[in-house]
Amino acid sequence: MVTRRFALLLALGTPLPALLASPWLLMLAVLGIAVVAAALDVLVAAPLTGVTMRREGDATVWLGETATATLTVGNAGQRPMMLRLRDRWVPSAGADNAEHRLYLLAGEERAVVTTLTPTRHGDRPAVRVTLRSYGPLGLAYRQRRQRWDEAVTPASTLRVLPRFPSRRLLPEKLARLRIFDGAVVTRGRGQGTEFDVLREYVIGDDVRSIDWRASARTHDVVVRTWRPERDRRVICVLDTGRTSAARIGDEPRLDAAIDAALLLAVLASKADDRVDLLAVDTVVRAKVEGGGHRTKLPRLISSMAALEPALVETDFGLAVADLLRRDHKRSLVVIFSALDAAPIVEGLLPMLTRLTTRHRLVLASVRDPETAQLAQLPVRGATAEDVHVAAAAELALAERGRVRALLEQQGVIVVDELRDGFASKVSDVYLTLKAAGRL
Repeated sequence: MVTRRFALLLALGTPLPALLASPWLLMLAVLGIAVVAAALDVLVAAPLTGVTMRREGDATVWLGETATATLTVGNAGQRPMMLRLRDRWVPSAGADNAEHRLYLLAGEERAVVTTLTPTRHGDRPAVRVTLRSYGPLGLAYRQRRQRWDEAVTPASTLRVLPRFPSRRLLPEKLARLRIFDGAVVTRGRGQGTEFDVLREYVIGDDVRSIDWRASARTHDVVVRTWRPERDRRVICVLDTGRTSAARIGDEPRLDAAIDAALLLAVLASKADDRVDLLAVDTVVRAKVEGGGHRTKLPRLISSMAALEPALVETDFGLAVADLLRRDHKRSLVVIFSALDAAPIVEGLLPMLTRLTTRHRLVLASVRDPETAQLAQLPVRGATAEDVHVAAAAELALAERGRVRALLEQQGVIVVDELRDGFASKVSDVYLTLKAAGRL
């Protein structure tokens, strides 16, 4: 294939024959010389069959951060190579400086680095590597497009983990957890329902915590201390159906649910509770259960990274059937969904009785602030269209309130918060239930 330099050479040489006696013969001569030069340039250019490539670099990165992909290119041939390389990724991988120029001697290797700043979580694969081998004159080149699904180079995929802005709340939540566990000395009886240890009475302790038999044996006043239950089970159910695709601010509702589920999972793991994950719409998109505390959290994060909203109606019967198939141990089930009447009343509500008799149920939903804003009429100059929009917004808010009341009548704890406080409120519900021994 020819280059722009070849086209420029023809453009400069074409007007010259017009000034001479036999323009057409000279024009053909110039064209022939250019073609012969380009052909010789292609012949001299090193063949691409001697190129070797191997991929290294970051395998995972948090959304909003930067990763690097290193491609080591080698010349296994006998001739030097003048290469132009383009490392192409999917657009959402945010590949920067993807084009590189290399001069490789025989047997030489060189690494090129592509910077990746992804714009979406999930798996972001490399698409292809395009190689061009130039001749010394730069008039023509040999080209090869190497897809990653072929055998020359290994496949490369960057897993982008979901954004986790609520991690800034972890110190505060973990401090509350340490108080519950007794790591921080507090006055009073303490919280929790599991007996921990006996200790000597100090001024300020609740007299109801005095163990009179132990005090008689030790001839000193001894009190009982309590701690929250351990080894309880928390199940996060993520609704990945059509309602999870609704935009809350500049992100889908599913991203806010993933953020809150991550904070809850970290807290529960620190409290020595078991955390499971179930993501479902019309099929089960992700399921994580079993395993130790050290391996469970990375598995949860990796599974959530691959989740995307699906434009289908969620089958809550599928989720409930999976929850009821598990063992009979009571669990805290947190369903991250929307308080929309259609999926809740028709899908989840008919099966709530079977679910709440076995488990403690929480339904967590992110509230859209735009609905409340639309329900307010302008102070001046309200038009008929403004009135209709406000009436529709009020109707949506009223339906949301009715759905919440129906759920609370069935014993469901409902979290209905704006995006900024959503993850914190969900974790507060968990900490409150754990402190009271109601998991």
